[in-house]
Amino acid sequence: MKDCPRLFADPAGRPPMEADAVRDLEPGQAHYLGTVMRMAPGAEVALFNAQDGEWLASLVAVRRDRAQVRLLHRRRAPEPACGPVLLFAPLKRDATDMVVRMGTELGVTRFLPVLTERTNTHRVNVARLEAIAIEAAEQCERLDVPAIGEPARLPEHLAVWPAGRTLFVAAERSGPDDGVGEIDIVADGDGLLVGPEGGFSDAERRMLRARPFIRMITLGKLILRADTAAACGLSLMGAGFRRASGADSR
Repeated sequence: MKDCPRLFADPAGRPPMEADAVRDLEPGQAHYLGTVMRMAPGAEVALFNAQDGEWLASLVAVRRDRAQVRLLHRRRAPEPACGPVLLFAPLKRDATDMVVRMGTELGVTRFLPVLTERTNTHRVNVARLEAIAIEAAEQCERLDVPAIGEPARLPEHLAVWPAGRTLFVAAERSGPDDGVGEIDIVADGDGLLVGPEGGFSDAERRMLRARPFIRMITLGKLILRADTAAACGLSLMGAGFRRASGADSR
């Protein structure tokens, strides 16, 4: 496919994409195309979302904060979004941004900020994280953009965790009763929980071990930063998805 800028086209309140339709872009997108990229009418861009797939479009007009495109043809059909849910304790801003960016590139479908006893910060700018997820989705060529949930305390997340889904917990400094194992087969909708810097408290460990859907896992012998642990755990889950896919195809 021809390489051109990819822009997320929020389908909310918009008709489905179709050939020859003209769409207004967001002011920020117009600024990016006209001022940053210095693109002129006739240049091609790609618009995408999970409902419409990805469409090639041609710039009709572009000014400082206004731009229009004409849709040409669909080059990727919609496809189901399959991937894990990531529950993570908010970190300092740059580290939280990195978790969302890397998680989007690694296939996370939903981010759920978790407030634990040792969470460093209880402030989460959901709008900012949504913007980072959109930017990462544009870059990595996925069609969907993961959802960002509002922060909630660990017991609240556990109380509503869906039946039949496994929640893998990255166990730092595991104890003898944790039953720590390794990630193997992973199903769509399973989740990964990564705690704060310093790990979970003893009370939180007992609460986690008491839930039947919890599986404590190891990410290796070394102590990882929380953002590194998220990327490592998601990579292992990705391997589990591929293994499950191979098993289903035989």
